[in-house]
Amino acid sequence: MSTSSSSEVELAELPETPDTTGAYPRLSDEQIMLLSQYGERKALTEDTMLFCEGDRDCGLFVVLDGRVRVVQEDGPEGEPRVIAVHGRGRFVGDLSILTGQAVYVTAVAQTDVEVLEVPYDRLKEAVTQDQALGDLILRAFILRRNLHADLGAGLRIIGSRYSADTRRLRDFASRNRIPSRWEDVEEDPEAEETLRAFGIPPDQTPVVIWKGHTVLRNPSTTELADLIGLRAAPSREAYDLVVVGAGPGGLAAAVYAASEGLSTVVLDALATGGQAATSSQIENYLGFPAGISGAELADRAVVQARKFGAAFSIPGEAASLTRADGYHVVGLAEGESLIAHAVLVATGVRYRRLEVPGTDRLEGGSVYYAATEFEARLCRQDPVTVVGGGNSAGQAACFLARQSPGVNLVIRHDDLRRDMSRYLADRVEQSPRIKVWRNSEVCELIGENALEEVLVRHLHSGEEHRVATTALFVMIGAAPHTGWLQGAIPLDTKGFILTGAAADGSDGMFETRREGVFAVGDVRSGSVKRVASAVGEGSVAIRHVHEYLEAAGRR
Repeated sequence: MSTSSSSEVELAELPETPDTTGAYPRLSDEQIMLLSQYGERKALTEDTMLFCEGDRDCGLFVVLDGRVRVVQEDGPEGEPRVIAVHGRGRFVGDLSILTGQAVYVTAVAQTDVEVLEVPYDRLKEAVTQDQALGDLILRAFILRRNLHADLGAGLRIIGSRYSADTRRLRDFASRNRIPSRWEDVEEDPEAEETLRAFGIPPDQTPVVIWKGHTVLRNPSTTELADLIGLRAAPSREAYDLVVVGAGPGGLAAAVYAASEGLSTVVLDALATGGQAATSSQIENYLGFPAGISGAELADRAVVQARKFGAAFSIPGEAASLTRADGYHVVGLAEGESLIAHAVLVATGVRYRRLEVPGTDRLEGGSVYYAATEFEARLCRQDPVTVVGGGNSAGQAACFLARQSPGVNLVIRHDDLRRDMSRYLADRVEQSPRIKVWRNSEVCELIGENALEEVLVRHLHSGEEHRVATTALFVMIGAAPHTGWLQGAIPLDTKGFILTGAAADGSDGMFETRREGVFAVGDVRSGSVKRVASAVGEGSVAIRHVHEYLEAAGRR
């Protein structure tokens, strides 16, 4: 811990931030007493920092006396911005404590304080004694992360809206639920002032600014991930299991494998959660009658898997699968490789592109393949168009309609219930903000540097309409992500992985023709394309992994 000088602005009398959302709950005396068995009491003087933006391996701090403020070091005006103030009984921390990433905010003693510091490893022990306490902390951290994202805390990404690299960095931050704020060099005067202050010419953007002083000039996603701690360095020569793909199936496999003592590492080319994490609301998942966002489901699974010892490496794009000395070798696009006794493939599918005039020109800044809070903020108060007739398209249309004044949903047939769940189709038809274009297709994107209109053509009459649109959401089906497996294991005619009887006549539903390689979820031929099914397959497949390892004498 270190001390900082007092701000010129009077902060000592700032009142405690009210808890209006559940992000800042107060612990009971019994919960504090339980945590006291796992932590250390510390007396800190005013202005002492509990943790700083960029720190890793931080613990949880419970305020026993005094007040602690949480700030964003590099606020919009260049001065620290107060995000929250915590008094007695409140706990200070960030979701990064549970996910192993760097924290995105700074905590400083507003007054002389007494705190209880509970390290992560000891916190894991504590919450096993009180399930309600563990859920309270996790839920609060997830809500805080959402608040930080809305406030623009965390990374600063400065670049042009027309730059593909700017979009790449923004997408990576969004998909990994990394709090960030984007400053557009085309319109934001603050962006220009910041670039001048750092001596960065506009043609060297995009840049990422971290902790107010660390500048990365057009970093790769790997460099950005290393900066904030998303990529775990290999901790052993050979793992029991490498899970390729961090969607619902891969995350479930990681939880069950790690909880049963298998050394496990999880790879994903982009982010944890897969396509499910882009869903604003999953309403048909068992145990969540009010629904749960795909992002929250993914964050909960990552925390759970890490609790049992699973490691994550994001991005970690598998590029090849070979064998050497009886082991499986997963080669990575980044040039590294991982060695394992067994491999479980859960790479899922990727949305298909809309191949129409204007897509190549506008895809970098106006065409999206997910509808999350990030995209919704960009499209606030603007008309948008969604292409697709499945559940993903329906969920996107309903979610975007909360803020957009007009959502156009374009489908190639006339029955909304053909490919969409009935409850979702009813919701779409009842929304006054959603217009369904039946028996239609988008045949052109119109606009030079940004999307202005889409050309919608009726498939039967040929009639065309120019529809005002600032963003296009494409959800027209998906193809399996198996290009890296060509020649390694058998695939069906559409590129999905053959398993069980379809692969070699075996009874193991998730086994491929290559011993020790398994496949689950959407990437598996014949699977049911649902989140719950992928989770079920990922958990059940671990039994087959165990059987293989025991038969091979590796357990």
